[in-house]
Amino acid sequence: MAPVLGAGFRRGCSVMASVFGLVAGQVGCPPPPRSTRQACWVPAGYLRDAGSLTPLPAHSATHYEVEILDAQTREKLCFLDKVDPQATIVENQTLFTKTHPQRNPACQSLHLDPKDKSLKDEDVLQKLPMCTTATLYFQDLGVQISLVTFFLTECAGPLFICLLFYFWVPLIYGHKYDFMSSWHTVVHLACICHSFHYVKHLLETLFVHHFFHGTMPLCNIFKNCTYYRGFAAWMAYYINHLLYMSPTYGAQQVKLALAIFVICQLDNFSIHMAL
Repeated sequence: MAPVLGAGFRRGCSVMASVFGLVAGQVGCPPPPRSTRQACWVPAGYLRDAGSLTPLPAHSATHYEVEILDAQTREKLCFLDKVDPQATIVENQTLFTKTHPQRNPACQSLHLDPKDKSLKDEDVLQKLPMCTTATLYFQDLGVQISLVTFFLTECAGPLFICLLFYFWVPLIYGHKYDFMSSWHTVVHLACICHSFHYVKHLLETLFVHHFFHGTMPLCNIFKNCTYYRGFAAWMAYYINHLLYMSPTYGAQQVKLALAIFVICQLDNFSIHMAL
């Protein structure tokens, strides 16, 4: 009987010890790591590995779902399903235009956030900080004109105004100056330099710069043209006036100014060629 009671007692003690040990382990042991208790958010297309984000293979995201909202009203405009992860922003704009034919791709911009800058046409969805279900915000840019047209209009105005004041003196200053022109050499030199500057800009716009179908709001052309043409008219009026006086320091001042003008034009041209 004693051996039986001893064995039962020992088994009971071992069970109680196991229970108390389990409870003590739960109370006294440190909690499990944070990573096992809480799942951290990982961007689409990435894998968390040892605390860092590792991009997943390209085939892991087969398609994207893009929701486009109005940037001002937050109204849902369209939902693009099964969009290629390698699709660019301009391709998304084309898809958006198919559902909204009244929207011109050249007159719209897409944003990750309404307050952020507009996304570039060449930006790829997979490389943007977004999930496979993305939200883009649409903004209507209004009436647009091409950058080529903008710069041609902007530079042609001052060129015409300068030549108008130079050749049509009676029309500007009155008929009492008929058949008269300034006898100052610097006046003729100023007309040559002014014309060269804007002819250079016109030629660079046509043959040097590449705008890749860039556009600009139509209202900007009125602001820029008002500034350039107004300043050109103010300058040309006083330079071509028959009462114009030669520079204070004479030929030395003219030669120094001409040298600075040539250096600046060459430097400007070299930068435009490099860009």
